[in-house]
Amino acid sequence: MMEPKPALLMLDDGTCFEGMACGACAEAAGEAIFVTAMSGYQETLTDPSYHGQIVVFTAAHIGNYGVSPHDDEAPFFGASGVVFHSLFTAADSMPFPHWRAKGSLNAKLAGAGVSGICGVDTRALTLHLRRHGSRNALISATDLDRASLLRRVQGLPSMQGQNLVRHVTTPAPYSFSPKEYSLSASPAGKGISGRTLKIAVLDFGVKRSILQHLAQCAMQPEVWPATTSAETLLASKPDGVMLSNGPGDPEPCTHAINTVRQLVGRIPLFGICLGHQLLGLALGGKTYKLPFGHHGLNHPVKDVQTGRVSITSQNHGFCLDPDSLPPTITPTHWNLNDNTLEGMACTHAPAFSVQFHPEAAPGTWDACGLFERFRCMVESGA
Repeated sequence: MMEPKPALLMLDDGTCFEGMACGACAEAAGEAIFVTAMSGYQETLTDPSYHGQIVVFTAAHIGNYGVSPHDDEAPFFGASGVVFHSLFTAADSMPFPHWRAKGSLNAKLAGAGVSGICGVDTRALTLHLRRHGSRNALISATDLDRASLLRRVQGLPSMQGQNLVRHVTTPAPYSFSPKEYSLSASPAGKGISGRTLKIAVLDFGVKRSILQHLAQCAMQPEVWPATTSAETLLASKPDGVMLSNGPGDPEPCTHAINTVRQLVGRIPLFGICLGHQLLGLALGGKTYKLPFGHHGLNHPVKDVQTGRVSITSQNHGFCLDPDSLPPTITPTHWNLNDNTLEGMACTHAPAFSVQFHPEAAPGTWDACGLFERFRCMVESGA
């Protein structure tokens, strides 16, 4: 067993935290954000929407049930780095009690070349980020010179203005086939009958669970690169189009915005997270950066039509400004924590979107019925 190696976490305002290196035990750079999830650490870290970010887990103890290949949301790690208070490493080479576990989180991080730091006072770090906003950060086990780290972290680019979609989108189209693990426990798609619909998914960093929920609702996902044109997409003759989640600032994604603008009114659309923001921008709206974003599994969202409150899974640092949207857009969901816009629908075209993640993974399935709503919209054409 390797000797513990000291590491530092330096924020761009000069705040520094000491700890021990984990994972690849090298360096990681990105925007530090905190995630209020007590489980689902593997799904979180493999979510492409976290590209360019260092994930700080607010839960004190992470890694206790190991990792499983069935729980990856992408074939790569989304997060650039990770911060733990306590990372379970005692069973790096031992069997885990969880029946699906195939190894440890620490070993998976190391194998993917992702560096982290543990032993950090994550409560103090989270409070700092909440008070002062998400900040660029640098984890290092190779350079422990604080002045050097501060100079380097202050040279990192801001998340605002970065088009990160190009780093996570698929390089070529592919047809999704559900693997061994299915979402059989999810209520989505129960009792659905009729033909299987063909859904084109514009991949801005799509999670596997979104594709699985589509398949469970008898919708076959055909995944396309983010740079695909509207005409190429429509030429494949899909029944509907899904605008996926993804990382970074939506406004620099000008090609995707133009594509979505050309699709509105020509085919049914459903947007999730970044896809929601891109739909809003395509329709003339504007986005802004949240101070510390929404990242976690416990965000209450109210459905305007039904009055029902769902506990939702969220992961985003930008938000649509509802006052910037045209009158052809109707707000459908609001965040009960800060009253930000969480969902909208077009009155002039078959299109709707949500800022939260109805597929969860991790999280609750309170809102998974939105996939069935999308199917109904595709079938009816309105």
